[in-house]
Amino acid sequence: MKTPGMFRIVENLQQYGQDIHKEQLRYHNKRVLVSKEFTFDAAHHLHAYEGKCKNLHGHTYKAVYGISGYVNEVGLTLDFGDIKEIWKRLIEPHLDHRYLNETLPPMNTTAENMVVWLFEQMETALTSEAYADQVLGGRVEFVRLYETPTSFAEVRREWMVE
Repeated sequence: MKTPGMFRIVENLQQYGQDIHKEQLRYHNKRVLVSKEFTFDAAHHLHAYEGKCKNLHGHTYKAVYGISGYVNEVGLTLDFGDIKEIWKRLIEPHLDHRYLNETLPPMNTTAENMVVWLFEQMETALTSEAYADQVLGGRVEFVRLYETPTSFAEVRREWMVE
């Protein structure tokens, strides 16, 4: 007897080409947003600022990306692994365990400035030849950068393309 919510072993694993076919993999043609979070530890200080942050100090930052696109023939917008690969190869080397005042372009390393830089880096990668063919209509919709667990700056696509 089956009880709702009770664990069971799947007896007939769905087989591609037999139980589900290629034309069924894409359920819809809608734009979908996928999101991925990353953390990094870095040091910085602020210029022309009177407060604790004028001194060299560090944070464990959290960056959250929202990326949208249309699903491909297998039902994926952008593989989470591809987002991670872009982060690891192109963005994280400038950030993790680094002195941000030295590794980022000349700017005051506020969360407000850094979140725009993060948006630009991912957007550039997604529109490059390497990824343009992999994601249909792929674009960054938002980036949220947490400087502390309760303090963040955010940028949204509509603010960036004005």
